[in-house]
Amino acid sequence: MDAAWPALERHDAGGWILRAAGGVTQRANSIWPRTASAGQPRDDLRSLLAEARAWYRSRRLPVIFQLFDNPGMEALHDLLDTEGFTRQSETLVMTRAAPPGADPAGSSGAVRVELSAAPSTEWLRVWWQVDGRGGEEALATARAILEGCPAVYALLRDGEGRPAAVGRLALPAGSPRGGLYAMATLPDARRRGYAAAILQALLHAGRECGVTDFWLLVTAANHGAQALYAKAGFREAGRYLYRQERPRPALTGC
Repeated sequence: MDAAWPALERHDAGGWILRAAGGVTQRANSIWPRTASAGQPRDDLRSLLAEARAWYRSRRLPVIFQLFDNPGMEALHDLLDTEGFTRQSETLVMTRAAPPGADPAGSSGAVRVELSAAPSTEWLRVWWQVDGRGGEEALATARAILEGCPAVYALLRDGEGRPAAVGRLALPAGSPRGGLYAMATLPDARRRGYAAAILQALLHAGRECGVTDFWLLVTAANHGAQALYAKAGFREAGRYLYRQERPRPALTGC
């Protein structure tokens, strides 16, 4: 998952990977603790947190953790609770094995899905219109994140030939697993089966690339997307959330 959405800056701080990308996406601007916090002395965790605060402060970014909510991270969660970090954006990790058959010509059902090895301008515009935050500079940073990992990009047009839905299959080098990201359908093109067609096309494209297992990420609040993915054979394998430091009030007065 880390390789599938690579941050533009990385720093290894004693088992914590500090990641930054100009504030574009939480995932690329958060701390990934590679090792469990269970058994780590609280003073060690506080020292790591102080280093992380300084690193993010120098980049004018908030301190955010991407943490699985499991016993291995309990000590770190306890520290962040004490420090007043918020809990937000709970996310399900869903997985499934590769489908048994191939989908020749990149088609799925009655609609044709266009596949490419790089995000086209049309692909980027559809995704950014649905999920993007920021202007052209942020979009350029997002594109650099996307292109930091080999991937297959899927685009589907509506009946009038207009780009309507997109998706991305990340193919981390050296791994038999593929990750589905950036599934997005324009608001006026929804409820037409486009997302399901994109999903199936990417699953079959991954199988053709040798992918044996797939994962995807979906927010706990997005029940509609969860139902779509469950229908396609995905099952929940774990959950994570983001813990963000609350802004400190500015000092006032003389």
